[in-house]
Amino acid sequence: MLVATLFLVSLGTVMVYSSSSIVSLERFGDEYFFLKKQILFVIIGIVVMMIMTKIPYLLWRKMAYAGILVSLGLLSLLLIPGLGVKVGGATRWLRVGGFSFQVTELVKVALVIFLAHYLTKKNDHIREFFRIFPVPLFLTLAMVSLIILQPDFGTAVIMIILLMFMFYLAGSRIFHLAGFMAAFVPIAVTLVICESYRVQRLLSFRNPWDDPTRSGFQIIQSFISFGSGGAFGVGLGDSMQKLFYLPEAHTDFILSVIAEEVGFIGVAVVIVLFALLIIRGFMISFHTTDLFGTLLSAGLTIIIAIEAFINMAAVMGLAPTKGLALPFLSYGGTSLIMSMIAVGIVLNISSYDNRSAKRGAVEAFER
Repeated sequence: MLVATLFLVSLGTVMVYSSSSIVSLERFGDEYFFLKKQILFVIIGIVVMMIMTKIPYLLWRKMAYAGILVSLGLLSLLLIPGLGVKVGGATRWLRVGGFSFQVTELVKVALVIFLAHYLTKKNDHIREFFRIFPVPLFLTLAMVSLIILQPDFGTAVIMIILLMFMFYLAGSRIFHLAGFMAAFVPIAVTLVICESYRVQRLLSFRNPWDDPTRSGFQIIQSFISFGSGGAFGVGLGDSMQKLFYLPEAHTDFILSVIAEEVGFIGVAVVIVLFALLIIRGFMISFHTTDLFGTLLSAGLTIIIAIEAFINMAAVMGLAPTKGLALPFLSYGGTSLIMSMIAVGIVLNISSYDNRSAKRGAVEAFER
């Protein structure tokens, strides 16, 4: 898992420079502007990841409720004019001094920690709907409501998927989960219909050539990148689509630049690395000897899996565009650092395979 992570981060750093150098030079007069910031994010991410590998994972149970309260507080601050920063039509970023970070990246990890703790604590009643569902459902819906107000419908859907996945893994009845999803789908459809830009995204996903210069522009340029790359690519640094044709080439559509420059082989390598990381994350989860560790490692792994799948599906035209970063590869500090924190926690869980180590972690939690 560590090797796959480091390979992805290394490839991401190279591709951030390749996809952003022209934009950096045009906007800031420095072709290394985004690269220098990304290298700083990588260094911070690696340091934080190594720290996470040394913190006994059971200690995160003590922070479960605090994490939810902090998440609700930060999401509320985004709605205050002057604090929340609007990017791409949604107020997802919180600016404090000279720094800004994407709050929802923290919120997803906090939700997984809380659900892992709560479902472990209440696991004797996991099949009783009214004894297990109300509290996590209320808190999750409160966060989802604040996220929708940004507005960020895609992240709200990811939060609901996380909730359902964690309940399923903890042993909840399929009937209960199906009932919740049956109630959620009409609400989701209503939220889509009520916003014209969401309807437009669905229409452009269905046929982007109906509006090739506006709503379908991004995905058409992405198709051109994939088509131009062929099997082996046009060569590292030689992408044409990154020359102001493909919007957000160094963030949301970085896989399109990879496809053009290193071709099908490069994209296949990326997919294999993600597959190895995700499979290993679930293997660690299923070999963990306590339920909290199982739920925590599986939940953190599924965050990476969902984000990677949605991003790759969107740039290939298999899903509507979302504006979601590709973990470890896209430019951006919050996504990279939180993903590496998640990996660090899972690596710590994997180190507690023997009984003596687990006893030490339990004693640390009890203290």
